[in-house]
Amino acid sequence: MNVTVEASGSVVIAYLIGEIDHHTAGEIREKIDNTIMFKKPTHLIIDFRNVTFMDSSGIGLVMGRYRLLQSLTPTATLEIKNVTVQAKKIMELAGLGRIAIIKELKNEKD
Repeated sequence: MNVTVEASGSVVIAYLIGEIDHHTAGEIREKIDNTIMFKKPTHLIIDFRNVTFMDSSGIGLVMGRYRLLQSLTPTATLEIKNVTVQAKKIMELAGLGRIAIIKELKNEKD
């Protein structure tokens, strides 16, 4: 798993690449948290476009980043972007729809 984190103004974007499981979640969490702690953004976007596999560790990863974000800036928002239809259903069942905006992966032609 690889993650690239970009910050611009009050927005932080984390681009996830590869698999998210209990082996990779710690490294992802550390990279995102370091940027959140340094930048203290008001909006965090986690982009799942290049995620090839995710188990429940992915749900925990998102929830933990939300909690950290809220502890620093209670008005901050979270967006989960470019998830598959199946992943969106799982995320909503896990309750992530109450804490984040979840956007499905759009077809390149749309």
